Amino acid sequence: MNASDPQHTNRLAQESSPYLLQHAHNPVDWYPWGEEAFEQARTQDKPVLLSIGYSACHWCHVMERESFENEDIARRMNDDFVNIKVDREERPDVDSIYMNFVQMTTGQGGWPLTVFLTPDQVPFYGGTYFPPEDRYGRPGFPRILAGVAEAFRSKRDELEASKQETVQHLERAAEWNLPQGSWDASLLDEAAKGLLGALDRVNGGFGSAPKFPSAMALAFLLRYQKRTGSKEAGNAFRLSLDKMAEGGIYDQIGGGFARYSVDEGWLVPHFEKMLYDNALLARLYLESFQQQGNPRDERICRQILRWVGREMTHPSGGFYSALDADSEGVEGKFYVWTPEQTRQVLGPEKAELFNEFYDVTEAGNFEGKSIPHPVYELDVFAEKHGKPRQEMEELIEECRQALFQAREGRVRPGLDDKVLAAWNGMMLTAAAQAAFVLQDQDLLEMARNNARFLSSKMIEGGRLKRTWKDDEAKLNGYLEDYALVSEGFIALYQASGEMEWLDRALQLTETQMELFWDESHSAFYFTPDDHEDLVVRQKEYFDNATPSGNAVACWNLLRLGILAGRSDYMDKARAMLSKVSQGCARHPQGFGYWLQAMDFALGPVSEVVVTGPADQRRELMGPLRDAFLPNSVVVQASPQESANEAADRVPLLEGKDPQQPAVYVCRDSVCKRPVHSAEELKEELAQTDA
Repeated sequence: MNASDPQHTNRLAQESSPYLLQHAHNPVDWYPWGEEAFEQARTQDKPVLLSIGYSACHWCHVMERESFENEDIARRMNDDFVNIKVDREERPDVDSIYMNFVQMTTGQGGWPLTVFLTPDQVPFYGGTYFPPEDRYGRPGFPRILAGVAEAFRSKRDELEASKQETVQHLERAAEWNLPQGSWDASLLDEAAKGLLGALDRVNGGFGSAPKFPSAMALAFLLRYQKRTGSKEAGNAFRLSLDKMAEGGIYDQIGGGFARYSVDEGWLVPHFEKMLYDNALLARLYLESFQQQGNPRDERICRQILRWVGREMTHPSGGFYSALDADSEGVEGKFYVWTPEQTRQVLGPEKAELFNEFYDVTEAGNFEGKSIPHPVYELDVFAEKHGKPRQEMEELIEECRQALFQAREGRVRPGLDDKVLAAWNGMMLTAAAQAAFVLQDQDLLEMARNNARFLSSKMIEGGRLKRTWKDDEAKLNGYLEDYALVSEGFIALYQASGEMEWLDRALQLTETQMELFWDESHSAFYFTPDDHEDLVVRQKEYFDNATPSGNAVACWNLLRLGILAGRSDYMDKARAMLSKVSQGCARHPQGFGYWLQAMDFALGPVSEVVVTGPADQRRELMGPLRDAFLPNSVVVQASPQESANEAADRVPLLEGKDPQQPAVYVCRDSVCKRPVHSAEELKEELAQTDA
């Protein structure tokens, strides 16, 4: 045995998840989630210690270093428990059940999640991070282990008696409890009022620290502002996007947003970068650019997607999951600067300007170093230094690029290189929409490559897989996987006009209906009907860090209902909206995606059909790219397609000549005369949108 060989190796060494592999050489005798672990618990009559986290989670790393690598603590864990480690990103079904339990019993949640179960998977005690000894007002992990082990031995009757009640509570948490109701535009008013009441009117966003971007709720406010002309909603939206873009939560040097800010003012992020946040925020800034024309919004969107293409894309086209918060064991080390470091790269004169503009100081704004963030408007800064705005902008950009190149030589944060179907669907949607709006062929190819990857690597026998790594796809897809990948295919169809992506979306949606739909409750289960048995079979209604799978599915059904002429899809979507209408009104921060779907359902929806050769279609569609038309579907008809076959698949194409360059705009089942130039279409859309 070489000195460099690990002293310990456990079963996680056989897993593909980067998070599980991080724990493969702990002295803890870890099992992955599965029947083998629970069979051991039953055979040995031990409770299960379930630890859930993810690879970019800072406090997960802390608990590993403090407890799971500690020989004495590991010995206690191995003696008294069967220990299971779960990657929440691979197994959101497991995570959701036990997170609900911890939130119900403690009022708090988060990761690392630490839960103790009976051998038949029923939880009886749990929490989040536990330190190695009593501190932070928290009991030490060894004391928790001793207490739980003793309770399992001496209070077995009480634990057995409480199991049924626990399962009943989890079952209630897994189903919708508010009454169904009707919904109309007044519900949108109520939701907007609730969001605006929670607005941080100084820093934007909602609530106080820690502060998350809340992209889905903000996207609803943008739609509400368009629907009603509400200046208050528009101002709240603009304030939030500006403050986030100016904060340290946005990587001013390399692009991309961190997961959240630990302060109210967006300055100090929790430095991990997640694919899903950046997918949602790229869309948000793109839509803002369409609606408000702010060039910074376009720049932010492009920089996010450039970062994804540069650092988060597998050669085969799949998108990686996350970048860690830590490098060299230190949170944020990769991203922060000192004045001396910038001077070494830029020289004294340029560094002085850069440091002043981006608040890089000797005192620092984060643990003695500085997170760059702009503290001046560019016009004001240029005037202060007696330079033309354009010259100052070019100088700042030159400095930013030089620091980016220098930063590339640092030890990088860890990369979670697994590919998750749902998160890829979200980024596919963002890339496809940006390709269309910005007329960017590179982004369109990025979207196509991803869609081809998902189709060839993650769909097997018509079934979607959850995760892919090292050329192996595994785990049955969940509702969010089907819904978000379908949404991505719809977006690529509308951006490219390529019928295969609409076909893919319809195929996945049909499979989703077969595997997940609950007719009696007008909603989709989170897991397919042939999934392994868990304590409860859940449904997911609230948006969390990612959109509710049911909300995405609802919006997909509305769009596919129009595109494919499926009235049954639209009926199901409306029934879903009735089910959650009271939640949308009462808890708008948790129903941002539902509210966008409801805004679409309330319409009016514009159905836009564009015909003719590809180059002429691109020219005709200029006004569609320039206008923010969230309640629209776009259909392109190519001369290469049979008119009859295309109309059979997309009824909106019926009677349209695919050879003739034209745009048809329909609204509420009434079509306007076809137009044959971008100028005519712009006038038509202005009248339709009035």
